[in-house]
Amino acid sequence: MKKFQVYHYSFQNLQERSMTFEQVFEHIVKFMNIAPSGNFRLMVGTDSQVHKKHTVFITGIVIQNEGKGVWACIRKIVIPRKMTKLHERISLELSLTEDIVALFTEERKNRLINIVLPFLYQGATFTMEGHIDIGAGKRNKTRQFVQEMVTRIESMGVEPKIKPNAFVASSYANRYTK
Repeated sequence: MKKFQVYHYSFQNLQERSMTFEQVFEHIVKFMNIAPSGNFRLMVGTDSQVHKKHTVFITGIVIQNEGKGVWACIRKIVIPRKMTKLHERISLELSLTEDIVALFTEERKNRLINIVLPFLYQGATFTMEGHIDIGAGKRNKTRQFVQEMVTRIESMGVEPKIKPNAFVASSYANRYTK
């Protein structure tokens, strides 16, 4: 029987370092419980930056109550080589996003949905999005990968967002790759 490797995920934000995913999840629950009748978007996205001798990947997790604030954190991964092939880098970005999305098991998603459920008739909503740092514009070098990457994130039951709507990857995570 094959043993599955359990990865240690470490997350951080400006207030806390070395959070486990369980701690991140509890922060999301606490944030949503502050105003359970809100319009929540749970967004996960990854960006990368090639440096001289390594490539930095940052995955952002953002829970937004539209118009009422956010709670966010990042996970940093450093690959000890220059990853110059665009498809390889974009594919790894999405794999890292998929890794985090997979941690939101059905039980965890149901726990979040159950927070807003009593408030649905007052307009409460909950969506989960996968932000992909690619664009479909004519000048965008990543446009040839859009269908492949969108299909991958859709297969996980998550709403895909590409540029300019993929701000967790293209803006929030990007800020920490430098």
